[in-house]
Amino acid sequence: MNKRVRKAVFPVAGLGTRSLPATKAIPKEMLTVVDKPLIQYGVEEALEAGIEDIIFVTGRGKSSLEDHFDHAYELEDTLEAKGKKAELEAVRQVLLEPGRVSYVRQQRPLGLGHAVWCARAFVGDEPFAVLLPDDLMLGQPGALKQMMQVYDKVGGNIVAVEDVPRELTNRYGILDVVSDDGKLARAKGLVEKPAPDVAPSTLSIIGRYILQPEVFTELAKHERGAGGEIQLTDAMAKTIDRVAFHGFRFDGRRFDCGNKLGFIEANIAYALARDDLRDGMNRILKQFA
Repeated sequence: MNKRVRKAVFPVAGLGTRSLPATKAIPKEMLTVVDKPLIQYGVEEALEAGIEDIIFVTGRGKSSLEDHFDHAYELEDTLEAKGKKAELEAVRQVLLEPGRVSYVRQQRPLGLGHAVWCARAFVGDEPFAVLLPDDLMLGQPGALKQMMQVYDKVGGNIVAVEDVPRELTNRYGILDVVSDDGKLARAKGLVEKPAPDVAPSTLSIIGRYILQPEVFTELAKHERGAGGEIQLTDAMAKTIDRVAFHGFRFDGRRFDCGNKLGFIEANIAYALARDDLRDGMNRILKQFA
């Protein structure tokens, strides 16, 4: 029986430089797709998957993200007084259960691996999920819940993956694959941002992980990798000799919302997925066809 995954880490300390100038004033995770900030989609996906405890690894200037999951008493009182029940429910549904959300600061931008390491005391000695809110996953059920179902069968470390053009391998962590049935790939290694001519495959890691606590032992060494940063993929690679490692292609679509075109595409896709917006969105799109 594989130990249940109860905790999820959200590394949200980044500056969002790919989305400037919008992110000069607000955290990139608070950029909205239709009517929800990116971070809310990620948290909802985690809760749907059965996650009980949320751990945000934040940095300076992220207070609006923390406030988003708390009560806004003046706003709630105003909405209630005006009888705006739907709006009040929308505001209250983002509240996280008291004692089930934690915040820890990543004081220096030393990479994704360092951000995950900062959450070690909150995670403890148990498996955990990592969700990168820049990667927005549209699917039913959500990507993490699909991964949980696979984890129950195979255990170990599991990452969400997708195939990328070979010329783009230098942007991603790439799996060195042993076997692949088209849905689940078993890996013997992984390489962070390899050049296209030496990449072991084109199967790239995207922003969802289920990890065993052994990864913290490697992250604690603070070894620098690509870009001079502490890379999560490097730490995972060093545990493959004792922890099974799989890449999983989830059913759905992934949008890179740190990329401006990806963010625009996500807004279109999520609007088209909603019954109250689909017809209007189609009319708008026809104007630009």
